[in-house]
Amino acid sequence: MAVDMEAVKELRSMSGAGVLDCKKALAESSGDVQKAADLLREKGLAKAAKKTERTASQGMIFSYIHTNGKIGTLVELNCETDFVARTDEFQALGHEIAMHVAASAPLFLVPEDVPADVIEKEKEIFKAQALEEGKPAHIIEKIAEGRAKKYYEENCLLEQPYIRDQDKKIRDLVMEGIAKLGENLVIRRFSRFSIGE
Repeated sequence: MAVDMEAVKELRSMSGAGVLDCKKALAESSGDVQKAADLLREKGLAKAAKKTERTASQGMIFSYIHTNGKIGTLVELNCETDFVARTDEFQALGHEIAMHVAASAPLFLVPEDVPADVIEKEKEIFKAQALEEGKPAHIIEKIAEGRAKKYYEENCLLEQPYIRDQDKKIRDLVMEGIAKLGENLVIRRFSRFSIGE
């Protein structure tokens, strides 16, 4: 199938992928630009998953101060090279994550960071709530597990829904950055400051 060069240009501007990758994706999707963009995205995320094992020892610290001056954040975002750390895409990602931390106030980076005693205490509370709601005893444990997962989504940065797109988690945002920039990206740590807290 002959690939329309206008479609290749459009797909390149949408995805940032190379000409050959765009041609292959358009050929696979019978010239449908949107399907081709989805194919490129899937392939990019698959490649990104492989890159997460590489060492990310460069990067930057990003800050965000809310307009009222009462909330501020610091986020350390790492990448593999200093070159990538200076790109506009990396800068934009770091700023978005710092702003998200200000808005969503996560307590932990990943679920593994939640102390075992904290999650066990939360599960006990969830079980007691489920019993009080009159739930059958044989499903209390499943209910507690489901609510623990919700606790992680509310309190762990990488599990939180992204403030600009609730269908996407911060983890997905980072994976998209890896796919786009071609390097492993890692949120190493963060801090959030709020007046009166």
